Amino acid sequence: MRNEEGLAFHLHIKKGDVGRYVLLPGDPGRCEKIAQYFDNPRFVAQNREYVTWTGTLLGEKVSVVSTGIGCPSAAIAVEELVDVGADTFVRVGSSGSMQANVRLGDIVVVTASIRDEGTTSHYLPMEFPAVADVDVVNAMKEGAKRLGLPHHCGVSQSKDSFYGEVERNRMPMARHLEERWNAWVAGGAVCSEMESSAIFILSSIYRKRAGGVMLVINESELAELSESDSNKHMAEFDSESVIKTAIEGFKVLIEMDRCK
Repeated sequence: MRNEEGLAFHLHIKKGDVGRYVLLPGDPGRCEKIAQYFDNPRFVAQNREYVTWTGTLLGEKVSVVSTGIGCPSAAIAVEELVDVGADTFVRVGSSGSMQANVRLGDIVVVTASIRDEGTTSHYLPMEFPAVADVDVVNAMKEGAKRLGLPHHCGVSQSKDSFYGEVERNRMPMARHLEERWNAWVAGGAVCSEMESSAIFILSSIYRKRAGGVMLVINESELAELSESDSNKHMAEFDSESVIKTAIEGFKVLIEMDRCK
């Protein structure tokens, strides 16, 4: 779908504006910060929650495009990015821990997502899994290893309601929400966020590649904290480590692609 100027309806971009490799933060304010890790970064477009910058890494064109919060707006971004030629997507952002060993400040490389949202049901039956591309997962994991950062690989919960998760006990459906949360935890889900399932499902449909790297910004309710380490939440979200992981992971992926 295009506007009267022939640009993607929401992102306001066209073919050639972005590279095949695209980082997808939620926050539009984070795009310029991410772009500074590119070579020769340039601002491309801004409309609503969507901000686009493009540059290069290892001589390959790469881009960063914000998605806003949640699966509906993330799905729009992926739809329009695919339409203009992008084929590799990495969600880069924050998440909440769901396991005691996944600690504040750790990196999570997402391997698959629980489709605890409504957007992707408009694309595929809920039985279809939202799975990351194995090459992207391996590249992001290697990126974290190269940087010496504590990291985990595992399943995320992609949800529609932020407060329905972080303050579920005050919701009218508190018991239902608590039962589902406990089931995800028992199944081994490592973190909770709001976009990756849509990115994975659309990438699967369009035969593209996707993955995700998340910074853990709070401790799990299961974590046992000492008095000297009693703060369960980051006072201020510092995205530098997760951005560096995604950038290093893209470099690994570019190197891998060149060897194919």
